[in-house]
Amino acid sequence: MRAKTMTMLYRLDAPAAAVGRTFETDTREDPWAAGHVGPGQFAPVLTAGREEIAGPVPQTRQPRRMIPRLWGVMPPRSATDTRPHGILTARNLESPFWTGNLRNPEFRCLVPATAFMEWGRPSPVDGTRRQLWLSCADQPIFAFAGVWKDSEVPAFALLTCAANAALRAEGRETMPVILPPDPKAHETWLRAGWDRAQALIQPYSSSLLSCSETHRSGTTLPR
Repeated sequence: MRAKTMTMLYRLDAPAAAVGRTFETDTREDPWAAGHVGPGQFAPVLTAGREEIAGPVPQTRQPRRMIPRLWGVMPPRSATDTRPHGILTARNLESPFWTGNLRNPEFRCLVPATAFMEWGRPSPVDGTRRQLWLSCADQPIFAFAGVWKDSEVPAFALLTCAANAALRAEGRETMPVILPPDPKAHETWLRAGWDRAQALIQPYSSSLLSCSETHRSGTTLPR
């Protein structure tokens, strides 16, 4: 049986200035230093700069902004929903909960990261759980495809897609959507129509992911 738990932790081991240079973004509104991001924590997201603009797309291009948002969008109120945090990932992209935001580019965002964690299969030696920390060999700072949605607090979620071959071998069904290291791809996600943006939702190549392995003992083993 394949594991169903989702990405629950990622890292952005780069300060705001480095993120700004990578994505040509104004970072003055988020003095991020570096560190881990877990559910229910604030983290930097990059937007097309239109969060406070209603109506038609302006004629002049707005500069990108890096702002802090909470990882985990609050779901509709339900007596049966007992999760300790909001919705971390957008998996069913045809859900009415997400369609309006995804089809309006101002609600899409780039979520910068340097690595993310997925649970691997138990160790064949001692059965301990294995954390797989994955980074992109072709881009030291990469961008997840994200979507933002406001309720009581400004929040965001990561989009997911089918797992690539390497993660399927570890029992994963899905993985976060990682955008290519191409400024045109970033611009498409932030500003283009949904017909073009959704073409970016695909597994990242296994050959472009680097992996290190951490057991519960805390030992990290490069792979």
